[in-house]
Amino acid sequence: MSAFEDMVRWLNDPLNWTNPDGIIDRLQEHLLIMAGTLPLALAFAWPIGIALGRTRVGGNVVVLLSNITQAVPVLALLTVLPLTALGFGKPSVIVALAVFAVPVLLATSFTAMREIDPEIRDAARGMGLSNWQQLWRVELPLAVPYLAAGFRTAAVQVAATAALASFVNGGGLGTIIAAGFGLGMAAAGGQILAGGLLVVALALLVDALGAILQRVVTPRQLRKARRA
Repeated sequence: MSAFEDMVRWLNDPLNWTNPDGIIDRLQEHLLIMAGTLPLALAFAWPIGIALGRTRVGGNVVVLLSNITQAVPVLALLTVLPLTALGFGKPSVIVALAVFAVPVLLATSFTAMREIDPEIRDAARGMGLSNWQQLWRVELPLAVPYLAAGFRTAAVQVAATAALASFVNGGGLGTIIAAGFGLGMAAAGGQILAGGLLVVALALLVDALGAILQRVVTPRQLRKARRA
């Protein structure tokens, strides 16, 4: 039996879905990791990116922060963080993946602010809007396409990279792959392929949902302008 046939057989076994530590349980763990990672990354990256983008002088700072976070491999963080107070498990995974997601969120939020026409800001100030009113009522609605695109990209990256959580007892779909390698390619090649396929499928699903979300949150006038 080929590894592909073994993968199909493994996926068609209902017990591999419903048993404790089966696909459904591992998928829930995977989604829980994503649900903790993305808000943490957003809470750090968006305020900094938006603030620096509004000043129009923070490009070097954004590049520096992005380079620092990109220079640290996720596997290195997953190795180091469990040795801290975070310990092994999901907290270490969430922090490591949040660091991994920061660069794209930071860059897109910064670009979103930089791309706003200065004349629009001048018009808002001329209408008597305060600094906060200008941000919430004018700038952020115009920045939505960039912010949504950055969130979509970060979500896909986290969905795919969360498979590494199994290295530090963090759970997720990657555990299926790790368990397969523990049994050996000859005995569990189909399980390894199945785990990889599940991670890919989840990443594609997240990308599709992100595309829908990006379209929904983009104001209709901006969608028409982009098409034009």
